[in-house]
Amino acid sequence: MKLPDSILRAVREAVAFPPESKNRRVVVAMSGGVDSSVAAALLRTAGYEVVGITLQLYNHGEATRRQGACCAGQDIHDARRVAADLDIPHYVLDYESRFRNEVIDAFVGSYMRGETPIPCVTCNQSVKFTDLLAMSEQLGAAALATGHYVMSRERRDGSGNRELLTPRDLSRDQSYFLYATSQAQVNFLRFPLGALSKQETRELAMSLGLSVAHKADSQDICFVPGGRYQDIILRLRPDALERGEIVHSDGRVLGRHDGVMNFTVGQRRGLGLAEGEPLYVLRIDAARRRVIVGSKTELLQRVVPLRGVNWLGDEPICAANGRQVYVKLRSTRPPAAAMLLVAENEMNVILDDAEPAVAPGQACVFYERPGCGARVLGGGIIGREAALGGDATTHPSPREISLKSEYV
Repeated sequence: MKLPDSILRAVREAVAFPPESKNRRVVVAMSGGVDSSVAAALLRTAGYEVVGITLQLYNHGEATRRQGACCAGQDIHDARRVAADLDIPHYVLDYESRFRNEVIDAFVGSYMRGETPIPCVTCNQSVKFTDLLAMSEQLGAAALATGHYVMSRERRDGSGNRELLTPRDLSRDQSYFLYATSQAQVNFLRFPLGALSKQETRELAMSLGLSVAHKADSQDICFVPGGRYQDIILRLRPDALERGEIVHSDGRVLGRHDGVMNFTVGQRRGLGLAEGEPLYVLRIDAARRRVIVGSKTELLQRVVPLRGVNWLGDEPICAANGRQVYVKLRSTRPPAAAMLLVAENEMNVILDDAEPAVAPGQACVFYERPGCGARVLGGGIIGREAALGGDATTHPSPREISLKSEYV
């Protein structure tokens, strides 16, 4: 099938190899879903030498047959079939052991600490964009392409580095999950779907006759059968069911619970309490097996402490102290105006307006501005307590922060 020139032009702009480059080989990370399959098909049709790679990440019985999973039995079969239809080489790499050690164990450990983890970030950071990128280079590819809804382009500063941008279809924006990508990885990655809407991708899949055109989208937590993360935690950590107290913020013990893994900051339902006022989970003290609850107003927070920060800005991170940015505290939340505060081995985000349910373990991702085509400046994992100390509603001046390090 001949694709419209506008589509082919958008694909070539997304790849943007230097004119003098003779290497046209692109490895595509094929999960077996519609997005990565369309990415491979577009690159093939646009004249690139495409090689498909699928990572086998887990094999959990029910999960391998469940619709909405990825990187398991049926999905590997689907990826292999699409590659055959496109007449491109396809390889399956067994990364189950690494995925278990780097992603699943970390996921379980985070819940045991009273956090709310995002395993997709961990997977991208420690498996997909590390091992898969290295394998792409070994295969002699000039780039690794994925089906993420993100855009990238070369910076305008003459450095040759590329930058991550939010996609045209903000309802499918996946930049939140890619904030931990290193600059070297950003330079090597390409995103052919960044200028497309999800509907356009589906229509292209049908027009191209792809066997996965009507396949259901994958879910965020691909390795959790039935969506019950508690089941996998109990399978790996039977000691997770440690009873503890549900305590009001004023100190009253209101009830008992069967394990902190069943709670997340901001949760209202499923607390098992018969109080007159609506109560929300404010904090989780995993060490003491306590879940602290209180009013909706008490959920509000302005100071957001971060750890494991990845910085993708032009300037050294120490020079970003006091910089105005927009941040997303959950993948589904709109960007909120904020300021960065950087000190030695510490980073905090100060929100212009307090936000509810800022959950430790989730990501706080920095953007240059809101909207389509906004540059991703990096981000970090939300910590437990404000490193600056004091009330979470305080707003210290950047002049109070001493800068001694370029890295956090």
